[in-house]
Amino acid sequence: MNEKILIIDFGSQLTQLIGRRLRELKVYCEIFPYHHFPELDPSVKGMILSGSPYSVKDKDAPVIDLSGIKGKIPLLGICFGAQYLATRYGGDVHSSLSREYGRAMLDILEPGSPLFRNVPSPTAVWMSHQDSIDALPVGAVNLASTDNVQYASFRFEGEDTYGVQFHPEVYHSVHGRNILENFALGICQCKGDWTPSGFIEETIAGMREKIGDEHVIMAISGGVDSTVTATLLHKAIGTQLHCIFVDTGLLRLNEYTAVMRTYQDMGLNITGVDASSTFLGALKGITDPETKRKTIGRIFIEVFTREASKVRNATWLAQGTIYPDVIESVSLHGHTSAIKSHHNVGGLPKHVPLKIIEPLRLLFKDEVRCIGLALGVKEELIKRHPFPGPGLAIRLLGEITLEKLQILRQADDIFIQSLKKENLYDTVWQAGAILLPVRSVGVMGDERTYEYTIALRAVESTDGMTADWIHLPYDFLMKVSNDIINKVKGVNRVVYDISSKPPATIEWE
Repeated sequence: MNEKILIIDFGSQLTQLIGRRLRELKVYCEIFPYHHFPELDPSVKGMILSGSPYSVKDKDAPVIDLSGIKGKIPLLGICFGAQYLATRYGGDVHSSLSREYGRAMLDILEPGSPLFRNVPSPTAVWMSHQDSIDALPVGAVNLASTDNVQYASFRFEGEDTYGVQFHPEVYHSVHGRNILENFALGICQCKGDWTPSGFIEETIAGMREKIGDEHVIMAISGGVDSTVTATLLHKAIGTQLHCIFVDTGLLRLNEYTAVMRTYQDMGLNITGVDASSTFLGALKGITDPETKRKTIGRIFIEVFTREASKVRNATWLAQGTIYPDVIESVSLHGHTSAIKSHHNVGGLPKHVPLKIIEPLRLLFKDEVRCIGLALGVKEELIKRHPFPGPGLAIRLLGEITLEKLQILRQADDIFIQSLKKENLYDTVWQAGAILLPVRSVGVMGDERTYEYTIALRAVESTDGMTADWIHLPYDFLMKVSNDIINKVKGVNRVVYDISSKPPATIEWE
């Protein structure tokens, strides 16, 4: 049984980041909502309480029963988690009209504390809170302060229970990694031996035992998640895996042919389905982004279900679900507020009686890439930029037509191939071209033109939850712009998107 640390989520946008930091330390961890987490067993070496958008003073603030936990295993409260520990056990907090947000200098008052081993004083930390702790519980000792926060960190005497008002999981906390390492490897005494190779061996053996001589079907897209999932399954059960690759008509230039060839070279048992006319017919006249997504999802399920039904002896459905998908699907209070439908489409209707297998469901994206490389999957597939399930449909604003798709494919291909040629592709997390539903006046030769505008998008990110636009060289952008305008009929203007996420999203629809 793998040793692990449980992370209890109170709704913070940074909860996943805590998990990522622990995994970087080779410490296995799992994230659970505060109202639904498993009972402790010998594999649980510690617990972390996350931050939250709530104030501990709110009447509907999250509440967790720590009986049987506090004092029994190491416990670390971060921001809201620290404030909850303080108020739950007799301390007090006050709410300020102004939040403390940003960099602060932390003075360590007890440098011998196991939590701050090898952390210099002062050290820069990142604050993001409105409540501040006024008084510590009886039996709690102050460990650190800042100019504005007296009780920036504390511990309970006689037990391994700690609280920090700041966020050690963010990069802005300069020695935050050290603090988390001290907690996980020192206080919790985790071995730090969770590795990709160990995951591969354990997962393949587990799937082989679970599936036996039964058959599995899977929709595969050419993306990292589905490729790594298929590779793991192929190593476990060989031709008992039946992969289906659907051409929606919304893929990039020559993508369907290239991906099919790659998968065939990998030895996968794969069937290609050209359903482009079905998708484009269903999308005719649709301009609303959400309606586009839902239409594509509906048609994909219909096509995939039809093809899957041809595999008569299949009893399993494999999916490339990864950990952020799992976490984001669980609402803290039973409801969610969706910005837009999920990028990915696929799956089968609920009435289709197949068992689900998701070998990557506890991995973050960067871990999936490491697993893929360890499996020997080609770097060009592992390093491939994320590409949304709805494809070019959400990079072509307005109604989808064959003419517009052809324009967008050519412009996108020039952009992507130029990034690769100039060795810029791997410095970008995601890039693509967007065709705007805007025509503008231009001049080509002695003639007036009235043609489309292409927007170029390139961002850096770690997981897509936040993203910054990339400062691509001006000379590079100038050359790409000239190439697109000169080579793609129907375009006379190119612009570069310099919006970050938030407030913008990475995709335009």
